[in-house]
Amino acid sequence: MINATLDMVNESTTIASQPAIEIQHLKKAFGSNVVLRDFSLTVQNGENVVVMGKSGIGKTILIKCIIGLIKPDGGTLHVLEQDISKLDHRKLDELRMRIGFVFQSSALYDSMTVRQNLEFPLRHDRHRRITGNIEDHIREALRNVGLEHAINLMPSELSGGMRKRIGIARALILNPEIVLYDEPTTGLDPITSEEITQLILGLQKKYKTTSIIITHDIDLAREAANRIVFLMDGIAYAQGTYDELIHNTDPEITHFFKR
Repeated sequence: MINATLDMVNESTTIASQPAIEIQHLKKAFGSNVVLRDFSLTVQNGENVVVMGKSGIGKTILIKCIIGLIKPDGGTLHVLEQDISKLDHRKLDELRMRIGFVFQSSALYDSMTVRQNLEFPLRHDRHRRITGNIEDHIREALRNVGLEHAINLMPSELSGGMRKRIGIARALILNPEIVLYDEPTTGLDPITSEEITQLILGLQKKYKTTSIIITHDIDLAREAANRIVFLMDGIAYAQGTYDELIHNTDPEITHFFKR
């Protein structure tokens, strides 16, 4: 009985220790433009990893590979213990239901109200990840981002910060295990950017999500990242905590911390 109990504990520990995302030697090129040359990264469950780098360096390409929107040219990519390259369309669709994607532009449907934008993924939840009353889920999602009063507004009636919040609410409405944020504070004033940062942290704490955050926002990186990874020359050029990297003397790294 004791041995059996120990075996169960060991098995449980092994399952819990499996990384949420494991990328090894990822490669992606568009013609002669090599974007990802030999990129490797492991993201543990519950970890917030911020990916930084110059504009056009391949950060968005990276997260599109993770969600299966772009097919890599080489390397391996495991998400929630599944090899992306071996998934058929149905299996990939099932995996995507476990991943929330927050687009840089928020990508709301302009012809739909806020309610309809949040209702859309619930109505198309073929795998029935969410049960219960749809209206209740919509209102909870809006309460999470402090915008329940905006439920009947059109996207054109929302400020930039409100659109970002609604985009986050929509990404989280199916209770994903992983959330991918593409420049969540771009185009926002400092006060609104701080509000979005605190929202990301609060939602991660509440739902225990694993996150990859693409950003140029040093304040967001400082407050939200368990670890920062610099994508440069197609590889994970440097990584560490904010405090570790701010003391890094590499000119390529110190450039990002200049005010």
